[in-house]
Parts: sequence; structure tokens; C-alpha cells
Amino acid sequence: MDGDVPNIKKWNILYPVYINSKKTIDEGRRINASKACENPTCAEIGDCCSHLKIPFGIEIDKAYPRDFMQRGRVRVSLKREDGTLYNPAISSRKQLMLHVAELVPRHPGRTKKQEPGSNSNAGPSKSAKGGRKKR
Repeated sequence: MDGDVPNIKKWNILYPVYINSKKTIDEGRRINASKACENPTCAEIGDCCSHLKIPFGIEIDKAYPRDFMQRGRVRVSLKREDGTLYNPAISSRKQLMLHVAELVPRHPGRTKKQEPGSNSNAGPSKSAKGGRKKR
């Protein structure tokens, strides 16, 4: 375990902003908006990395420098110590961002979150209509 800690500092860093379609290039997006996904989280990126069989580490306490309110980042290692790739289809950080952005919308936690969101839009409209007048 002690051997892994120094190596993590040399791993590539992925901030969720890099693949967020809601951000502009000036705000930190690094891939085309049509290929990016909407508001990814560190946990979703980590799950996608494990699906792609790429080692990763999530650092929740770190912030994106351009937007310090955006918390969390993911460290990934694309190559083994001998220089071979963990996933032959992914040889660069940009390719990893494109693959992860493609997988995040299909994340199981994301599909569950969208269903209650559609029901919550109908809820406030009903509560706003009714009510008793104060005398």
C-alpha cells in the first residue's frame, strides 16, 4: 500500500468540469459540448473508470482552480509501470474524457435521479394553487 501513495501524485487528473456540457471552454470544458455530458460527478467518473478497467482515485477535498465551489477530482493512471496501457482503446487523457462522457449518461444512479425530477415539477404547481386565505 505504501508503494501506491507516491505514484498517485504522478497520475493524470480529471475534473468533472472537463466533460461538463453546461460549461464553456473558458470555464474549463476540454471536449466538444456535443460529446460532453451534463453535470457529471466524481463518483460517476470513478465508476466509469472502473468499468473501463482503469485504476483511479477520487479526491473529494480538492477543488477546481477556476471554480473553487466545484469540489472533487479524479486521478487516473493510463499506463502500468512498465509502460503498457491498462486499456488499449484509451491511450490519452482526451480519449479517456470522451469515453467517460459517453458512459456517464448511462450510469445507473443517473437514470434513477432523473425519474423523481420529472415528478417534482408537477408537485410545486399543485401546492401553489391551493391554500387558505388569512383573515
